Amino acid sequence: MKPLMALLVVWCVFPMPIHAGETAVPPRLGSDTFQSALGAEHLDKLRARLAALNADIAAKGMLQPPDQPKPLLTGYAYGQFYDWDFYFENLYLSYYGNSDFCFNNFKAFMSLEKPNGFIQRSFGPKGYGTTQQFKPFLAQIAILGSKQRGDNFEWLRGAYYDGLGKYINLWYAADADSNSLPVWQSADASGMDNENRRAGGWDSYTDEGTDLACYVYRELQAMAFIAGKLGKADDQKAYLARSEALAKNVNAILWDDKAGFYIDRDKKTGKRISLMSAVGFLPLWAGIASPEQARRLVKEHLLNEKEFWLKYPIATYAATEPDFYEGSRSGECNWCGPAWIPVNYMVMHGLLRYGFRDAARELASRTFKMALDENPVTREFYDSDTGKGNGMNPFWGWSSLAYVMPLEAEIGYDPMDDATSIQPWLSRDLGIKSPQR
Repeated sequence: MKPLMALLVVWCVFPMPIHAGETAVPPRLGSDTFQSALGAEHLDKLRARLAALNADIAAKGMLQPPDQPKPLLTGYAYGQFYDWDFYFENLYLSYYGNSDFCFNNFKAFMSLEKPNGFIQRSFGPKGYGTTQQFKPFLAQIAILGSKQRGDNFEWLRGAYYDGLGKYINLWYAADADSNSLPVWQSADASGMDNENRRAGGWDSYTDEGTDLACYVYRELQAMAFIAGKLGKADDQKAYLARSEALAKNVNAILWDDKAGFYIDRDKKTGKRISLMSAVGFLPLWAGIASPEQARRLVKEHLLNEKEFWLKYPIATYAATEPDFYEGSRSGECNWCGPAWIPVNYMVMHGLLRYGFRDAARELASRTFKMALDENPVTREFYDSDTGKGNGMNPFWGWSSLAYVMPLEAEIGYDPMDDATSIQPWLSRDLGIKSPQR
């Protein structure tokens, strides 16, 4: 893929903590820029793919449940609404200036909050996730919506702000050893459904997950940002202090210096869980890793073709793991080998954060080609050795981010960076019709 930077002088900023910086406005990008970057053949294919994807989102993904005042967003044909899915789905919709579902889905989930702060991770016609906590993305979703509307965050003052505080505090409820590392209830609760060897079986409460710690860290930083916007200086300082303490313990407890990798810990035994999963790279996305830790993660493991850097990275398990496998044996969502777009997306931004721009571009390019060239429709997950799509067919959820990753990697665009003005690149500058219910 030809680099945009060689063809057009564009604004560029490395990802920063979401509480930092002043807004910078990127330039408009014309269709000629996209064509130069992707090639005419890819651009035509991309237009057709996005038209089909957006038609599915509009017809099947924007649903009006009878008990909800406004339509809600889902990536699933069976009409179930999930927690972290709609964070990534709304990142894609931000490319069209559509922020409605940041608010609609946020308010729907918040309406389910219990007095102790518990918010179930899923609701809908299936009974999934009703006893499992919403993964820590709600405050980040609120920021994504508010940034697009340019509001002052006053809509969060009061019940929503207080509710967010309680739901974050609940992640510390299982912290019996007071090391501040949150614990997954199960692999299913983590969203990585069959990583049982890492995150445990049903109601195990065993895994101090590297991924969960990174999500909570980002959520604490998001809450600090919101507190600052609402003039709550003491809360802002407290949330930042909690995030710093969490980052310190991630590096002290989950970093394995001998392996050069972040490895989850079994809270019940106090021992590391001997498994190399792609979640070990998420401290790059969170900004928790030191420069030396980042170097080792990338050079020794991410770019290792015997571990994670297969033909279509990132393998969700290192290929050296004994239970690594591709595909889906019995219709399950497999996280023990295949590539998943949201993981690739987060790690790409981690690479940009630490200055590994070439690796970020390559990851974005391979992900883009995997989704567009190797498959006639967007799929739920992909074999990391062949690029073959698996799972829902077609899929219109978070895998949509594969189509914008090359642009983000090339110009350093991160919608969650507070120094960035969110841009409707695809509708305004490429002329793709926005998904519209």
